[in-house]
Amino acid sequence: PEVGFGVWTVATNWWGEIAEHDKAALLENALDLGINFFDTADTYGEGYGEELLAEVLGHRRTDIIIATKFGYDFYDKTTPRIGHQERAQKFDREFVTFACEQSLRRLRTDYIDIYQIHNPRIDALEKDELFETLEQLQFDGKIRHFGVALGPDIGWFEEGDAAMRERHVPSVQIIYSILEQEPARDFFPIAKEQEVGLISRVPHASDVLTGKYIEPPEFKEGDHRSHRRIEWLKEALRKAEQLGFLKDEDNTGRTMSQAAIKFCLDQPAIVSVLPNFTNLEELREYAAAPETPDLTEWERSRLEDLWQNAFDLEEPAREFREI
Repeated sequence: PEVGFGVWTVATNWWGEIAEHDKAALLENALDLGINFFDTADTYGEGYGEELLAEVLGHRRTDIIIATKFGYDFYDKTTPRIGHQERAQKFDREFVTFACEQSLRRLRTDYIDIYQIHNPRIDALEKDELFETLEQLQFDGKIRHFGVALGPDIGWFEEGDAAMRERHVPSVQIIYSILEQEPARDFFPIAKEQEVGLISRVPHASDVLTGKYIEPPEFKEGDHRSHRRIEWLKEALRKAEQLGFLKDEDNTGRTMSQAAIKFCLDQPAIVSVLPNFTNLEELREYAAAPETPDLTEWERSRLEDLWQNAFDLEEPAREFREI
């Protein structure tokens, strides 16, 4: 599934408010358009993302691939969460087993295709108990595969390297886009060497690469894009202005948004890209991206030149936080 569906868009208000019937329509239409990979997490809406997926697509379980995540203890209500503040993480055998059972219950299924460790720090990846527990869940048939989702922000090379080289996980989820290529570029040769499939998220760099904005927008409180610093947005938009050569709507029909997805898929190590769908128009456009023309050698060369020269701007873009 070259294009997957990041359920966090419809499970939280971090990309703006979406009506309930529109959420269901997005999920249903995604599958009808050939998107059969759905990535969620137990912490999205404190279980709501998994419940929504089950409610809308549960009757088509054999037609879809479900990836979910675990590690944040949102079950402990003694410490209220403020905004997007990270919760405490737990990776002991008892909690991981409990979290898996709860996800299975909410998803109304008896197996999870990919069970991902959610934003682990290196100390978690060094614990044999965590991976012994995952192997037991796999042996019991409750999960098919396990992987790692790096975050919440850009970086975490040590964690990604350890997950692939030392723990030999089959999948790792990363942030990667035309504007944010590190440390993903360092992961590519490791992924090839270890035969790991990379899942890429935020391919549009918080919508900067969709062409929606000429000036930095004012995002509402609670929207995760508000975590982008205004300096980053201004700089990113200046960079995006130099990417007009990627869209060729008159001749090939490839839009800027589709080109951003094609850029990610141009990397052999990336097996799936998770754009953020907020309406049916975006869904249809992004779902069609794999069918648009591949990047030409000239386009690849031009993109590499821009990256190596920091888009001819003085400072690189700042990273941001997301869960």
